[in-house]
Amino acid sequence: MAYFKKVLIANRGEIARRIIRTCHRIGIKTVAVYSEADAESLHVSEATEAVCIGPSQAKKSYLNMEKVIQAAKETNADAIHPGYGFLSENPEFVRRCEEENIVFIGPSAETIRLMGSKLESRIQMQKAGVPVVPGTDQSIDSIEEAIKIADDLGYPLMLKASAGGGGIGMQLVQNEDELIKVFDTTRQTASSYFNDGTVFLEKWISEPRHIEVQVIADAHGNVLHLYERECSIQRRNQKVIEESPSPFLDEELRQRLLEAAVRGVKQIGYRNVGTMEFIFNEQKDFYFLEMNTRLQVEHPVTEEITGLDLVELQLKIAAKEAIPFKQEEITKAGHAIECRLYAEDPVTFFPSPGVITTMELPEEARYDFGFQSGSKVTPFYDPMIGKIIVHGLNRDHAIEKMRKTLEGMNVQGIKTNQPLLVKIMKNDQFIGGDYTTQFLTQNQGTLLKN
Repeated sequence: MAYFKKVLIANRGEIARRIIRTCHRIGIKTVAVYSEADAESLHVSEATEAVCIGPSQAKKSYLNMEKVIQAAKETNADAIHPGYGFLSENPEFVRRCEEENIVFIGPSAETIRLMGSKLESRIQMQKAGVPVVPGTDQSIDSIEEAIKIADDLGYPLMLKASAGGGGIGMQLVQNEDELIKVFDTTRQTASSYFNDGTVFLEKWISEPRHIEVQVIADAHGNVLHLYERECSIQRRNQKVIEESPSPFLDEELRQRLLEAAVRGVKQIGYRNVGTMEFIFNEQKDFYFLEMNTRLQVEHPVTEEITGLDLVELQLKIAAKEAIPFKQEEITKAGHAIECRLYAEDPVTFFPSPGVITTMELPEEARYDFGFQSGSKVTPFYDPMIGKIIVHGLNRDHAIEKMRKTLEGMNVQGIKTNQPLLVKIMKNDQFIGGDYTTQFLTQNQGTLLKN
């Protein structure tokens, strides 16, 4: 069934291709938008039609909401799918879609605004009985106030911007001197990046596990989880490898986590697909971190273990259909792992733009890629080439399958993090499932070298 006649995808690269794939499978026409730098990109040729929305710079094209809205109106698209990044968590863009009678495939503007504020989301989660990291629930407006609160909470602490994400506007402070040194600059950074200088303090959890729960909710009061994803292999607060199920959770702890995530979603009246992110300390206490009000980069691992198409579910819910199954009907089978392949130096992580002269990919894996042989990786956007996803009978089988896949890949013309990914798959600590967000830092001597 086609839930919409035509959907515009307000994104690029692998996620645009991913959305196009589902839309075409169920009979929905698609509109690709593209910048001048992406004129030859795969998503442009694969969509039903395509519209150029501006120059290479993202702020003049993919982040220009009026250009995107105009493209939707010109092509008579009745819905917009934002993918992830760019305008996907911009409440003003959602409002503009509503004003133009275009369906935004995602939650409401108010929900996005609420969850876009770390302070507001902390308050809502506490109302729902979801644990949050000990800290403040109001803006800290002066260094004198910050010092007093820090003394009460006890160091070390994280000074955080309430808005935004991606590690921007976050500072670890070990003592009062460090707090004084970074307080004003952190507020200025937050104001510059997010147009919101609100900051607050939280206790620092030194070596956390980062585990998230995939949730879905419809307009008929149904709120379900699709199990969890382990996302602790990170560099610079950006995920590199994700897997499901998490090797860290036993069934009792898993159920407590999933139930907490569902309570939080119900509290805010959420609609569509979303992700509740949590951190765990060494004692296995978990705390709400943030909610991503969109499709995640790592959604394929959930699709692989459940057999569900999350993009199709987004379309159904946006069309005001009910979720077509109950919680007890969702099963998880086997183990899935996703590795993000980046056009970057595997040691320094510096971007490596250029032309991919060769791309040879082994069979028996899923590739959600934005590029192929002959494609040009430009310096204007995120350097992710795409994702490699494998599904195994169990975790050991999935790791072995991923290792063989990575070793069999041949990508030439640019540098990639392929060697790093291979080393991680062979690392005893990773194989044992005993890792935290500090994994790359702790193993840089063996992983981050040629």
